[in-house]
Amino acid sequence: MLDVDDIIDELSWRGLLAITTDIDELRKALNSGQLTYYAGFDPTAPGLHIGHLALLLTMRRLQLAGHRPVGLVGGATGLIGDPSGKSAERVLNPLEVVAAWVERIRGEVSRFLDFATGPASALIVSNLEWTGPMTALEFLRDVGKHFSVNRMLDRESVKARLEGGGISYTEFSYQLLQALDFLELHRRYGCALQLGGSDQWGNLVAGVDLIRRVESASVHALAIPLITKPDGTKYGKTEGGAIWLSADLMSPYAFYQFWLNVSDAEVPGLLKVFSFKTQEEIDALAAESVQRPAARLGQRALAEEVTTLVHGAEETRRVMAASQALFGQGELADVDERTLEAAKAEIPSADVRFGGGLKETGGQLPPIADLMAETGIVASKSAARRAIAEGGAYLNNRKVTDVEAAPEAGDLVHGRFLILRRGKRTVGAVEVVSG
Repeated sequence: MLDVDDIIDELSWRGLLAITTDIDELRKALNSGQLTYYAGFDPTAPGLHIGHLALLLTMRRLQLAGHRPVGLVGGATGLIGDPSGKSAERVLNPLEVVAAWVERIRGEVSRFLDFATGPASALIVSNLEWTGPMTALEFLRDVGKHFSVNRMLDRESVKARLEGGGISYTEFSYQLLQALDFLELHRRYGCALQLGGSDQWGNLVAGVDLIRRVESASVHALAIPLITKPDGTKYGKTEGGAIWLSADLMSPYAFYQFWLNVSDAEVPGLLKVFSFKTQEEIDALAAESVQRPAARLGQRALAEEVTTLVHGAEETRRVMAASQALFGQGELADVDERTLEAAKAEIPSADVRFGGGLKETGGQLPPIADLMAETGIVASKSAARRAIAEGGAYLNNRKVTDVEAAPEAGDLVHGRFLILRRGKRTVGAVEVVSG
């Protein structure tokens, strides 16, 4: 259980309250006993990213405070997609693709909630269960009748689209479908609170209004802020794509490195949102980081905890060992092949091809200086030779002293890799490929 007196205060200091319906009433409801709440996750992509993780961990905090979570996967709404605020309509994915994504995301959501038996045991549902059997006439009579088009046009996501290239009736109707979800979960499970991102606020309150009109009941909505970088862009996206939660979409090594490389200014806020450390622990870590900035203590604590939450303790141990070994603080031979392969994808690298194995053909690899230049960790072969002559070049964490030295077959880690380093922090990799 989460040892807090008031979960609203807990969410507030963590920066997880953007906007709510009547906050005093919500606080009273949460402090009066167990409350059932939900958040939805649409399968509009093959997986979830760290933008979703902030919401999932907020759900987990409420569950640890004794409340019951329902994770909703949008088997129906994922076939449409909510208006993104962008100028273009979402691409409608094939039914079979969405169905596969539903099952995948169902599994991802399940990793962060507790399904053990008990009054706060989590549920996972798909809104296709109740939306699929509904006819168009039933939807218009039972749901659409309760919505004012004028109010719908006032939603920020709709207004943004109307000011641009317009919006289809399909996406315009999305808020009705999300409101229906809240109504259905209220009827089935007594759900009284919906969580979502602040960009979803219009959809959240649409459900609150529908339940008030149809059931004459008072329910609540809570939006968490979009977690943004100092430049205002969303977390969850990089130039290379999303920071995915699934290992097959983003390796645990790359995931760990993402957190390890955030700036000092970002660390306290990210620890509040993505870790379960207390305020005292975060403050102490921030103070120690000021005293020892080069140690990057905050980044290391953040990377370890979030990677453990997402990928588990054993996988985190592997990627931490790999991260340390690449920079001379561990044995490369102790890093498993899969993790080393993932690490290679995140650092400057080059492939060297041989018609057969080195041992079988008696072939010789190019000089280390040439390989350093090939990976790009130095500007040129002459720069590589200078680094070697000055004592700043390493092969598999061993200092290279001969400018003409070349690797041998026995140097290949897992029979495939060579790790090159210039100085303390500039690392590259070579993979020897047959063929």
